[in-house]
Amino acid sequence: MYKLVSEWYKQYFSDEEAVILILLLVVGFTIILTMGKFLAPVLTSIVLAYLLQGVINVLQGKGVPNMAAIGIAYTLFLGLLGGFMFGLVPLTVSQADRFLEEQLPIMIVEGNKMLKVLPQTYPDLVSQERVDEISLLLSSTMSDAVETIVSFSVTSLPLIIGLLIFVVLVPLLVFFFLKDKDEMTQWALSFLPDERPFIDTVISEMNVQISNYVRGKAIEILIVGGVTYIALMIMGVQYAALLGLLVGLSVVIPYIGATIVTIPVALVAYFQFGWGSEFAWVMIVYALIQAIDGNVLVPLLFSEAVNLHPVAIITAVLVFGGLWGVWGVFFAIPLATLVKAMMSSWPRLEEPSNKAEWLDSVE
Repeated sequence: MYKLVSEWYKQYFSDEEAVILILLLVVGFTIILTMGKFLAPVLTSIVLAYLLQGVINVLQGKGVPNMAAIGIAYTLFLGLLGGFMFGLVPLTVSQADRFLEEQLPIMIVEGNKMLKVLPQTYPDLVSQERVDEISLLLSSTMSDAVETIVSFSVTSLPLIIGLLIFVVLVPLLVFFFLKDKDEMTQWALSFLPDERPFIDTVISEMNVQISNYVRGKAIEILIVGGVTYIALMIMGVQYAALLGLLVGLSVVIPYIGATIVTIPVALVAYFQFGWGSEFAWVMIVYALIQAIDGNVLVPLLFSEAVNLHPVAIITAVLVFGGLWGVWGVFFAIPLATLVKAMMSSWPRLEEPSNKAEWLDSVE
């Protein structure tokens, strides 16, 4: 048995590059697991730098010098950041406050009324005891939500200070990542062996996958969220900006996000319009947006970036999301693709042509 394990280890881990890459991954995972909360500005800046690098590449392809392209892309980034901070954020926050203060209590009261009718309408399926339990749970949930809102308002000063630091650090880090990208890359590669075909293959694959995925996902969020906001606003749906933001962000979680975000869209439409043609039109338009996203937008944006089975994607979202939270969910697909690329190109010794001879040699 020892020889069998030893031969297996020699076959798959005899290459120096494989051992170095495993150590790098272990160190990287450990740093993110233990210090990911503190490194959030750095991670955010890296993602934004990937997005802006695509703009820089397009400008350079049209003959714009490197520093001029960086300046144009960075100015565009600052403009979008200002619009986001002073336009979208105040609008969605005000709608969220209004929803929690006005709409959510109405939903809970109406839900309790509907629950109380169920034992009389369906006595064989729903018991009065079960309805009382659900009503008590809803009341408890409402109380907890109000308590959370109050405690948040009391302790929000440290959060605001942290947000201000985040807003100051991220643009600064993005500028340096764009300006000194080549120097930083060369410095990191200086710690690796000079001859590293396997590591270069994995790094190249990782760079292509992450850059394509980040840019594609950002475009998908903007399109899906923007179209949802415009459609709901035209139909007169309340909290259109808040729902548009939720729908846009839901595309970060494949399959699961679209299912979850359907609930608030349906609830807002029902309590505003009731059962009727307006509610039906809202849900039809929402379903049409989701269908176009899944069948047109995603294949168009990620046809060359993602080639994974849905089971692998969902598993990656659960695993990496459980490890790293929001960042794990966002990078689940490129990380899963990276694991797949490593498995397919992993250096290994050739097995003997005759498997029986190899087993005899092990014994």
